[in-house]
Amino acid sequence: MAVDMTDLIQELKHVLQEHQLSTNPTILDHHSRDESYHQPAGPEVVVFPETTEEVQAVVKAADAFGIPIVPFGLGTSLEGHVIPYERGITIDFSQMNKILEVRDKDFLVKVQPGVTRSQLNKELKKYGLFFTVDPGADATLGGMAATNASGTTSVKYGVMKDQVHDLEVVTPDGSCIHTGSMARKSSSGYHLNSLYVGSEGTLGCITELTLRVYGIPEHITAGRAVFPSVNDAVEAVVSILQAGVPIARVELVDDRSIQQVNQFNNTTYEEKPTLFLEFHGNESGLSQDVDFVKAIVQEHQCQGILFEKDNAARVKLWEARHQLAYAYIHSFPGRKLMVTDVCVPISELAGAVNHARGVIGELGLHAGILGHVGDGNYHALLMLDPDHPEEAAKAGQLNEAIVEYALACGGTSTGEHGVGRGKMKYQKQEHGAALDVMEKIKQALDPKGIMNPDKLVPTRRTNK
Repeated sequence: MAVDMTDLIQELKHVLQEHQLSTNPTILDHHSRDESYHQPAGPEVVVFPETTEEVQAVVKAADAFGIPIVPFGLGTSLEGHVIPYERGITIDFSQMNKILEVRDKDFLVKVQPGVTRSQLNKELKKYGLFFTVDPGADATLGGMAATNASGTTSVKYGVMKDQVHDLEVVTPDGSCIHTGSMARKSSSGYHLNSLYVGSEGTLGCITELTLRVYGIPEHITAGRAVFPSVNDAVEAVVSILQAGVPIARVELVDDRSIQQVNQFNNTTYEEKPTLFLEFHGNESGLSQDVDFVKAIVQEHQCQGILFEKDNAARVKLWEARHQLAYAYIHSFPGRKLMVTDVCVPISELAGAVNHARGVIGELGLHAGILGHVGDGNYHALLMLDPDHPEEAAKAGQLNEAIVEYALACGGTSTGEHGVGRGKMKYQKQEHGAALDVMEKIKQALDPKGIMNPDKLVPTRRTNK
């Protein structure tokens, strides 16, 4: 809703420097969208704090005026998380991008929320360490915590919530709290880390993170295996996991997507369902793992498997997976990429992917499927003309069909992209009475409804 911002902006000018506040139309437009297909909407002012104290001052002013706040990292979200539909203030955390401390002996780092994944890993490499969560985009760590991001390595190392030891959070009234400690585990108090990780900016602003990191693997081996069907590929993954092979990544790319990569890169990969695999460990252990995996996939009609140890060869082998989105985007100029995201029990994954492929065919859409099959998460990559009403409606049908299937078999409407605006309509169906508890938590912690309103859960807005 429209609000009078004049007095608030004057108040913000008392607590921020001139360069930390902008109403420039170009800046507002930049903060009006993310990488999703959702309709953009601009804020009325963007602020660029550099310290936690400045964030507190901004939040206290917004609380006093009852003005909505939307935290913003790099805008790489995919469900409209950072789009300020009620305008108000966008807090851009790009200037809070310092790596504050590396505790290499504790395998911990302390960072500000604007630090990106690649920035952190560049610094950690000096210590022989790395941060595992890779959502694909070079997102900020604050944004990744806000959406509980994951990615290709989650099968071995876990998702974002598994790496968070402590968060510094500015609450909706401008107070500052810490949600955890540097200890590896704790049985003390409510587990606030899990409350704020994945809360999508609806409960407060993350201003500092203490994260778990890992030693860089001594050796890495990557592989690509081709199968006659999705069922065979997924069953092979289940057998690998059941055998206890410590696989670090395992990705499924469907035959339609391999075809798209061949067209984009002028390659000649077999256009069949393909698994991309990666193993981390010591040289002798990896050799045994590779032999074991070769034997397992042969039992599931694998039609060809290739392993590479050399870094350049591994990069080349993974090229089809990593360049998949670009292959679709460049092949359909003028269209926008829409990415769906659901997660199902691993035993249901083959049926879910076949169902999605069938719906795509029925609707006549240009789309491919890839999945983090080690944890049951998969995506449909859809090339959409958002200005074509009939096509947009079909895209909505596809998204709904995929989500409905996932929920029916005990899965979730989103495995890693988050709810944002796009998946809110499925929350009641997925969570039932638990959604009422979530709404009560939101109301208790953010009584005026100013923190990223109407994202994740419905918000009651009040200026009182």
